Amino acid sequence: MLVRLLYASRTSNEKMCDIVQAIVTQSRQHNPQHGITGILCHTEQVFMQVLEGGRDAVNVLYGQILRDPRHRDVVLLDYEEIAERRYSGWTMGQANMGKINPSILLKYSPLPELDPHRMSGKMLLSLIDELMATASIVGRT
Repeated sequence: MLVRLLYASRTSNEKMCDIVQAIVTQSRQHNPQHGITGILCHTEQVFMQVLEGGRDAVNVLYGQILRDPRHRDVVLLDYEEIAERRYSGWTMGQANMGKINPSILLKYSPLPELDPHRMSGKMLLSLIDELMATASIVGRT
């Protein structure tokens, strides 16, 4: 059974660039052997990540994220069984939301900045779909 999980968290460290690079590198090494695909979006303060794969593998990975000291204020925003993957082309795609046109964010958010802790999971998934359509996500592998 396939599932899709969306969560948000805040960084526990000031060196976001280093944290993002470490997470993406770790994901690209770990995820293929566990059948996990997804996308990591971030600003200088927050993460928003979608994970797709088998229920057990996604749940185990999410449990590890909850214990990861790089994350704080982890919030589960959406979790659902899916018939097919939306992000099958990415072992871990990446989008720096600080570089996204603010008008895209305004379509889904009250302010032109990413604050996933104050947005619905469905709206955030729609935002990620738009980022895919506008080629704003990098790291297709």
